[in-house]
Amino acid sequence: MKNYVNFGASVRAAQFVVLAAKTRALMRNRYHVAYEDIRELASPILRHRILLNFHAESERLDSDAILKRLLEWKPEPK
Repeated sequence: MKNYVNFGASVRAAQFVVLAAKTRALMRNRYHVAYEDIRELASPILRHRILLNFHAESERLDSDAILKRLLEWKPEPK
């Protein structure tokens, strides 16, 4: 990730991911947030908050691809 990202998302962006995940869980009649909630909401919330550098642009990577790699790299908690 360090090779492709100039500036990452802020703490406020992480708070919005948590808030949206809580909302999604409630909409699905759950009182807890599951990893699937985070996985589904990470790209729509964070895609415009990540500033990519020249290396990412030269390899034709967009923020969705970077976030997908990040979510694949971090395994689901057990």
